[in-house]
Amino acid sequence: MNLKIFLTILSTLFYLVCWSQSDSTYSPYELMSSYYNKDFRPFKKKNIYLGFAFSIEDKKMQNTDYLIQKIIDGERLNYNILLKGGYYTGEYGMVGVNINYYQNKFVGAIFREPDTLQSNSFTRGFAITPNFRSSVPLTANERLSFFTEIGFTFGVGNTLTRNTKNLDEVEKSFIKEHNFRIGLSPGITFFAMENFAFEVQLNVLGYELQATEKIVNGENESRVIRQNVDFDIDILSLELGLAYYFGANRR
Repeated sequence: MNLKIFLTILSTLFYLVCWSQSDSTYSPYELMSSYYNKDFRPFKKKNIYLGFAFSIEDKKMQNTDYLIQKIIDGERLNYNILLKGGYYTGEYGMVGVNINYYQNKFVGAIFREPDTLQSNSFTRGFAITPNFRSSVPLTANERLSFFTEIGFTFGVGNTLTRNTKNLDEVEKSFIKEHNFRIGLSPGITFFAMENFAFEVQLNVLGYELQATEKIVNGENESRVIRQNVDFDIDILSLELGLAYYFGANRR
């Protein structure tokens, strides 16, 4: 299925499900003003949270330098889909789970000294992240809030690469990765209308364990285990998404 069509269908379904749960008794003005001051309680116990985020990168590159190679002419298509769900077990405290699916594809000509290669690479993977979120309202009506999320991620990814040189020399490599990560991710929630919210989230602290196995032309090449502790603000990890809070307009 075409990626754009898939994302359009998924976004439409998300909107229709949330719209069917909305309260139509409020006028547009009330939804933007008094609604939040009277009946709004998004982080109340027993509320249900549903979130959705995705990113897509379609890039064409020419004469682009990397650490060990140079892309002479190539095209990269990456996308990432994230589904979130949660249940408020107490006031301002939620347990949840995130499901992440990603896919990366590259096709092009690269120079890796001393050879020029025709390269095709395809990566696909998924991850599951049980988590706990604690929210702190920044305004009296709770329309704007700050949250911190602690998550435990378990993921698997596969990469298949085919490099061809001199028209007939072909190297096929297969890489399989297993990941485990414990991370702290703060963020901001802003309710734009009724129970719909925009979210911005950033990874700032984490411990990651990664096990990688590489097979080249059908033979075991290497096994590597890496551990990493990071504590920085990486703007590339910034995540934008939409969310809907079921039960937010009930006292």
